[in-house]
Amino acid sequence: MNTAPHVHVIDDEAPFLRSVLFLLESAGWPASGHDSAEAFLAADPPFPPGGGCLVADIRMPRVSGLELQRRLQAAGSPFPLIFVTGHGDVELAVEAMKAGAVDFLQKPFRDQPFLDAIERAVELSRAHHAASQRSQEARAILTRLSPRETEVARWLALGWANKAIARQLAISEHTVHVHRQHIMDKTDAGSPADLARLILRADPAGLDEAGVAAD
Repeated sequence: MNTAPHVHVIDDEAPFLRSVLFLLESAGWPASGHDSAEAFLAADPPFPPGGGCLVADIRMPRVSGLELQRRLQAAGSPFPLIFVTGHGDVELAVEAMKAGAVDFLQKPFRDQPFLDAIERAVELSRAHHAASQRSQEARAILTRLSPRETEVARWLALGWANKAIARQLAISEHTVHVHRQHIMDKTDAGSPADLARLILRADPAGLDEAGVAAD
């Protein structure tokens, strides 16, 4: 498997696109160029195992950089975005940063700040992708639980005793004990603390209190 990172550059100005690709490849970054946001969206490149990022002009005909950002976010794209801007586009760039862009640089920019921004974006993409993978794995483990076991697991992870859970769910304490054994077996959790970590990896809001305190 190719684990190299990959940078995608999106710009409708052919000379600028060629120069940025040359800079990236000279610095050891595998890169691809796209002459429009539509071309990139049509190509729909997969997220590389080694991480990656997008470099996009904020002003492009038809689909602008900001519109591309909105579409990628709606699709759940893991690619971080670095925007390059022309003179007078700083206000747009600030809007893009507020919406989650990693950085913006004004044309013409110096090579090293640009390459530093690429490094930060790729590292960020790796971290986010790894967290996403862990979350997906945790969700897959939790799907092994029945609906009732899922309920019990949540209260166990919140530190509730079997007796309190039985009273909360209007079932017997023995039934809670049986569910608890099944939950620990299915999730390979060694303790309620392990179970809590698993649930929070799957969903950071998975242990929000229901407004009922344990005795």
